[in-house]
Amino acid sequence: MGTSMLSVAIAMFLIAAVGGLTMAIFIFKDRYPPFFLIGFHGFFALGALGLAIWSTGLPATPSIVVYGIVAVVFAAVGGIFLISFQFRDEMQPKIVVVLHGLAAVSGVSCLLIGLLQMSRFVRPVLWFTWVSH
Repeated sequence: MGTSMLSVAIAMFLIAAVGGLTMAIFIFKDRYPPFFLIGFHGFFALGALGLAIWSTGLPATPSIVVYGIVAVVFAAVGGIFLISFQFRDEMQPKIVVVLHGLAAVSGVSCLLIGLLQMSRFVRPVLWFTWVSH
């Protein structure tokens, strides 16, 4: 159950990443991203973050998942900072856009590594132990 929640969270983060890349293209062309795209990106990212946090309550969750969640929370704070520029009719700072994306990518990468650690294919010794019982 924990791996399926984390798998869905990672899939939702990847969907949010498509919206994030699209918004970054808008910003680097000195245009405002549309609000529906901001909402789409935020909806999927926040839902994925909730699922990832929920998955940490399950047994055998690797600590790298928690590190990934912390990185994604930093990315979320950066996203709130970026949307504040949109509400003030100012262009988002490009360096913050890059840092936001890097924090999100590193966080989701940690979640993916944690998911791989939770699967029995990454730890073949434990998998064979489980099968033999």
